[in-house]
Amino acid sequence: MLDKKLLSILVCPVSKGPLEFDEAKQELVCKASGLAYPVRDDIPVMLESEARQLSSEELIA
Repeated sequence: MLDKKLLSILVCPVSKGPLEFDEAKQELVCKASGLAYPVRDDIPVMLESEARQLSSEELIA
């Protein structure tokens, strides 16, 4: 589980937008940039090169 205080201060490094934690996929999602950053061993990997592009369905939801 990702610490809520940490989540409240983290922003997307690309858009500087807010992030939402997707516990099922273990990702931090930024709808503004359309990227999802992986969380590995409870550590967010906030590198654009490690992020996955969100699908159009994920952006709408």
